[in-house]
Amino acid sequence: MTAKLLEGKNIAASIKKELGDELSRLEAKFGSRPHLVTIQAAKDQGSELYLKAQKSLSDELGISFDVLDFSAERSEGRLIQEINKLNQDKNVHGIFVPMPFPVGIDAERVLVEIDPKKDVEGIHPDNLGLLVANKEKILPCTAMACMQLVDSTGVKLYGKEVVIVGASKVVGSPVALLMLKRFATTTVCHIGTYERGVLRDHVNRAEVLVVAVGKAGVIPGEWIREGAVVIDVGINRLNGKIVGDVVFEPARERAGFITPVPGGVGPLTVVFLMKNLVTAFAWQKGE
Repeated sequence: MTAKLLEGKNIAASIKKELGDELSRLEAKFGSRPHLVTIQAAKDQGSELYLKAQKSLSDELGISFDVLDFSAERSEGRLIQEINKLNQDKNVHGIFVPMPFPVGIDAERVLVEIDPKKDVEGIHPDNLGLLVANKEKILPCTAMACMQLVDSTGVKLYGKEVVIVGASKVVGSPVALLMLKRFATTTVCHIGTYERGVLRDHVNRAEVLVVAVGKAGVIPGEWIREGAVVIDVGINRLNGKIVGDVVFEPARERAGFITPVPGGVGPLTVVFLMKNLVTAFAWQKGE
């Protein structure tokens, strides 16, 4: 068996068309388009690629986009001060602060300062709370990208064995909540699972596997269940190449569907971030 590749760009194209139509409607109604500001707290390969993708899609959709480079500041106080300034600016409709953060800056403390209505990543406690309460407005964009890719396979999640490796609030935890809403039988694995030595057992029974650890090759290909859907969120640099968390080639020989890295989750994550920006804009305008 050789798995079918789940490439995000084809799905992203149809969502971009919907976004373009919605942006035109909002501009006709309110006389303006959304404005996104990304604050770069640190520089690394992953965040640089993400910013480049944001700029490209913003240009394509006619969205105003600015990057504030705070990588030389390394000051939690200045970062929070800038976020509060953007919160008060009615001409800014979305705020995004990509990981990683410099040593000494508490990401949890910084991200909670973002106005929930401007939280385009969808990970503010208020927005996650709305998700738990089934009253969601802005959903975590990477988690939504994962769900869209799974849905593109045609696999029905009801009752399926879903295993998520990585419990972050950016990916793992919200994916688990979204899977539970679809009545999937959901297991979340983390460092405790690994240290107990049972990670392979959980991965091997997964009919749908989502891996978001950020460590190259953490899931060997031979662990994959035959015919599984594999969503690899990891972006890692290894020997000069960008690779995922799953060892790709042997995994592809066992899986039914698998995301490439790069080219799988990434293109959709950026589209869903922009979708969240459009939602945030309408929310702030009273829709």
